Amino acid sequence: MVYTPQTGGRPFGTLCMSSMRKIALKNVVWKEGKHYVSQCLNVDVSSFGKTKKEALKKLDEALGLYFDDVKAPKISKVDHPEIFSLRLRHA
Repeated sequence: MVYTPQTGGRPFGTLCMSSMRKIALKNVVWKEGKHYVSQCLNVDVSSFGKTKKEALKKLDEALGLYFDDVKAPKISKVDHPEIFSLRLRHA
């Protein structure tokens, strides 16, 4: 996702920021039970919805609120995320 300053009907991942900066963010979506979970890999923000589209829309809104509230956001760089399975033994 790339956050760009646009008005209304902006694509998912576009955020109107007062500084007019573009921020490229990587996000993942997966199904968990009856809902889809959406999570931004660059900042610790997530949301959910009944569909992938709704989950991403709500993530977009949550990211907008996050960036509005945080004066100096710490954005982790994520170049090529990969998913790996791990088997864990626990008591």
